[in-house]
Amino acid sequence: MANRLLNSQLFISRLSFYTTNNELKRLFSPFGQITEARLVVDPRTQRPKGFGFVTFESDVDAQNALKAMNGKIVNGGLIFVEFAKTKTPEELGDTLK
Repeated sequence: MANRLLNSQLFISRLSFYTTNNELKRLFSPFGQITEARLVVDPRTQRPKGFGFVTFESDVDAQNALKAMNGKIVNGGLIFVEFAKTKTPEELGDTLK
């Protein structure tokens, strides 16, 4: 298995555009204490983009949530769950300037 840093933040994609922040938190709360659950919204339309992040207090809780929720049907659609990745300054490019 590849060596990686422990991570308590999950990236959830293919969410229904009708999913709310509260619903996202409710979906993942059975797996442990959540410190943040947020959907990414389009700044122009203020509508969800169909993906979001859930951060747990514990890396183990995040891992359990990933195993249980990846590939589940939520609001009629298949969701994907993976550990969130941190982008390097090079990957962020001009957004830091």
